Amino acid sequence: MDIKRIMRHLSTGRAAVRRAFSQSTLDAIEHAIREIEAQHSGQIRFAVEAALDLSPLLADQTARERAIEVFSLLRVWDTEHNNGVLIYLLLADRDVEIVADRGVHARLGPSAWEAICVEMEAAFREGRFEEGVLAGIRSVGNHLIQHYPHAGEKLNELPDRPVLL
Repeated sequence: MDIKRIMRHLSTGRAAVRRAFSQSTLDAIEHAIREIEAQHSGQIRFAVEAALDLSPLLADQTARERAIEVFSLLRVWDTEHNNGVLIYLLLADRDVEIVADRGVHARLGPSAWEAICVEMEAAFREGRFEEGVLAGIRSVGNHLIQHYPHAGEKLNELPDRPVLL
């Protein structure tokens, strides 16, 4: 059990999310998702969570495990071409996880996602949350453009608005 991690989670609340992600930042993220999705047939969701609840924290739940839960809760897996991607930030840990549906994951694999996560986490350590998220969205979108080019009428299967958990 990591006492420092527990204390960090207990002291990180929704106010920390509001400080890092102002209304204008959330609007910019939504706009970026909408803009990049117009160029491919994939679906991108962004979710940020201040901290884990006490029970999963005491069970030592990782950000990756929580991201997989959120992927399911937000139904990112429920796209026609299995090309949904979740970018998840656990703010208390400054940990970014990208979970991709099986169609996308089979084409890219974990190393592509890890490189994007590392880039975003570096920006977050410097307090550049908006810049980090927008760069991550562009990077994910560029992969989706390559593997899922826009083909005909664009159906937006998932909301573009960031989710604050």
